[in-house]
Amino acid sequence: MSKKELPPEPDPLGVPVVDAHTHVDACGAETGAQRAAIVDRAQRAGVGRVVTVADDITAARWAVEASQADDRVFAAVAIHPTRAKDSDADMYSEVERLVRSEGVVAVGETGLDYYWDYSPKEDQWEAFRWHIDLAKRVRLPLMIHDREAHEDILDILDSEGAPETVVFHCFSGDAAMARRCVEAGYVLSFAGTVTFRNARDLHEVARLVPPEQYLVETDAPFLTPHPYRGRPNEPYCAAYTVRGIAELRGEDEQLVAESVRRNAERVYRLPATADG
Repeated sequence: MSKKELPPEPDPLGVPVVDAHTHVDACGAETGAQRAAIVDRAQRAGVGRVVTVADDITAARWAVEASQADDRVFAAVAIHPTRAKDSDADMYSEVERLVRSEGVVAVGETGLDYYWDYSPKEDQWEAFRWHIDLAKRVRLPLMIHDREAHEDILDILDSEGAPETVVFHCFSGDAAMARRCVEAGYVLSFAGTVTFRNARDLHEVARLVPPEQYLVETDAPFLTPHPYRGRPNEPYCAAYTVRGIAELRGEDEQLVAESVRRNAERVYRLPATADG
């Protein structure tokens, strides 16, 4: 993890929200006490609950254990597309076993990544299709990783038949793609990138997405929001992104936070709460 200092803790949001996609293990949570401290910081900022996401079997086991040790933590389980070529039947069998565990609220992150040349496209397509089928069989949301693969992602979802709920983690498409996703009923999850000053396409997307079809995430320890871009990220920084989206949409931050809370509770079937 970077030796740079974490951003300052923000004033707490008036409505408790959910960090819809984070990697608590990668934020330095080597012990239960460290994990609890990370979630405590988030809760002080009004980020009352987090969904910690796996990208391999080790992370999946950790996420499930964390979700069962802390009622503020939920898990998503899958094999990341960059690891597709190294996956085998035993790994997929364990993913399926873990995804049925208490505390798991999504199948993810899965999808396609054409930026990194770690797994051939054919292996990624096969793995993505397997995860789509798994999400439908266990009736959980599908959490998508889409990096420079927009058209293939949409084509495969169409050809396989999308699960009831699809979340585009760290949405990176333009307004045209956003409209296609919205029309299909998909949910767009905004990371700190939506606050970057040069992210004009994302600014437009944040303005057009209906209030019931977006989430906020950190993807921590990556993608720290403006004005702390380049520093380490943690779930509490979701509060900065909520405020950034409110500014882009010209809405009160409490209204945005309420949308984020309700959407996360609906998408991930979390218990409704008014106090985080």
